[in-house]
Amino acid sequence: MRLTVFTDYALRVLLVLATRTESLVTIADVAKAFDISDAHLTKVAHVLGKTGWVDTVRGRNGGMRLAAAPRSLRLGQVIQRLEADFALVECFGEANRCVLTDGCGLQQALALAMKAFFAELDHYTLADLVASSPALAALPMWQPLTWQPPAPPRKLKA
Repeated sequence: MRLTVFTDYALRVLLVLATRTESLVTIADVAKAFDISDAHLTKVAHVLGKTGWVDTVRGRNGGMRLAAAPRSLRLGQVIQRLEADFALVECFGEANRCVLTDGCGLQQALALAMKAFFAELDHYTLADLVASSPALAALPMWQPLTWQPPAPPRKLKA
């Protein structure tokens, strides 16, 4: 399984916004920091705004800011909402024509694996990720946190 570039960028935006509570962050700032396309980030910002997790402000002095508490955003839930398709194999999809559906162990094994995957991701909140990501402080847009990050619930695994 591989997450889309869209979700990857959205997670990066959320991490940055969780560190920038005192001011708006522009798409141009994020694009420059990560060397990614402004156009793609505009789409990401639009979708994040529609989720209610991010406030977007239009205009000359506009930008984005996190609208949700970093402790309330669970990684598994965020990814499930941003990703469009988790059909790992044909029998998980709407256009399923596999003759083995409901008669082979693969479907159940993969469904259990997906459940475990999201359960593991839900152990982590956006606040946990910020607290365990010292590389965020190297970004040119870094600001000291104005909220107290929690101690990570457990060490992030590579």
